[in-house]
This record gives sequence, C-alpha cells and structure tokens, in this order.
Amino acid sequence: MRLLRRGRSTAVVAILLAGAIGIISSTQTWLSVDRADAGESILVPGADALALLAPLSLTVLALGTALTLVGRALRYVFGTLALLAGALLTWWTAEIVFTAPVSAVEAIVTETTGLAGGTAVSDVVASITPTFWPVLALVGWVLLTAGSVFTLLTANRWKSGGRRFRTDAAAHSEAEGPVDAIDSWDDLSRGTDPTR
Repeated sequence: MRLLRRGRSTAVVAILLAGAIGIISSTQTWLSVDRADAGESILVPGADALALLAPLSLTVLALGTALTLVGRALRYVFGTLALLAGALLTWWTAEIVFTAPVSAVEAIVTETTGLAGGTAVSDVVASITPTFWPVLALVGWVLLTAGSVFTLLTANRWKSGGRRFRTDAAAHSEAEGPVDAIDSWDDLSRGTDPTR
C-alpha cells in the first residue's frame, strides 16, 4: 500500500532512470565487429546501432518530467506513450542483444571500410559481439515498461499535479489524494494549517 501512496514518485523515478540509461548508453560501445580481413575491430556506439535510441531516450526523459506536473487525463496519455516507447525500445534492443544483426553495424562498417551494400558488408564481418551496454539498456527498457504500466494503474490515485505552482487558494484546496511533505511545507508558508 505504501508503494501505491507514492505512485507518482515510483513511476517518475523508474521512467527517468530508464531514459537516463538510454541517453548514457547511446554514447557507449554496443557492438564490437571482428573483421574477416584481419583488420582492426570496429566499435559501434549505441546511437549508430539503434538510430532512434537517443531521440526516444530524450522523449522518455521528457515524459517522466512532465508526469510530475500534469493532471489526470494527461497522466494516462503520457503513460501510454512511455509504454509504447518502452515496448519498441525493448523489441529493438533485444534483437541487437540476442541476434546481433549485420544491419545494426552496416553504416559504421561502410564508413570504416568504404564497402557498401549488404553482401559486401556481410563478407567483411566475421562476428558481431554485443557489449554490456545494450544489455543494461534492455534492463532500462524493462524498467520503463514497468514504470509506464505502474503509471497507468495508479494515475487516478495521484494528487493533483502542479498544485504548488498555483497562486489561488481555491486551486490549492482541490487536492487529489494524500499531501506530501513539500505540499505541507507550502501550506505552512501560506499560513494554512495542513493538518486540517
């Protein structure tokens, strides 16, 4: 029950953490390509292995931040968008982790070797080995999906978003759900007894 009372905090932290993992991992090496021509191994960053990794991770961060302020209707909209992003990122990252497709390294191999076309790139690639980073990203996407589902299940119990930024007392008194310590402190600052 305590987890449900802190639904907003739990969901937002899960979503923001997943977005942060995605952004950080987009700059790290996801795949190491061993070449059939005995050339030096080619390292493929996450942003090149999965083109939508950085943009979708930034979107996830924006959705997590927005969930701290929006009202009930938008909680469901943003929760659904985060769930969709989580499902897509989970699918694409799992494909890279478990199958290491040549298509994920094709652009970097072409840039490094000058060889273009699926057959030419496949001929120069001896093996593709995933690193720790796509596995960590996959864990992040599972966390994102769980946070999104938790948002959709608990959003109706969250207190009104952005309440502390309103200036009128009437808007302040229409809270939905329990009041947290920050809201209580804001009430005291306005001269209102939050215990009533």
